[in-house]
Amino acid sequence: MKKKEKGTIGSSFEDFLKEDGTYEEVTAYAEKRVLAWQIQEAMKAKKITKQKMAARMHTSRTQVDRLLDPKNDKVSLETIHRAATAVGKRVRISLEDELRV
Repeated sequence: MKKKEKGTIGSSFEDFLKEDGTYEEVTAYAEKRVLAWQIQEAMKAKKITKQKMAARMHTSRTQVDRLLDPKNDKVSLETIHRAATAVGKRVRISLEDELRV
């Protein structure tokens, strides 16, 4: 067997998604999944139930379920900020240059 040369062969997965036209959608979905997971982990760490979370956010338990649903991408920044505050966290949002490899 021949030893592979260092480096990459072909384009990156990110390039593939861009060419496919799904990069933004896939990235947003992944970011929402991570955000939902982080909120759930913070709730577990602080032993906050969904009902208690809803009370802290001044909303319904159904709204908390929507927030924690990684497939629901229709969550407002205001809701995210209220959730973060409810678990003793803060949200940091920034624009960054695209990674070029």
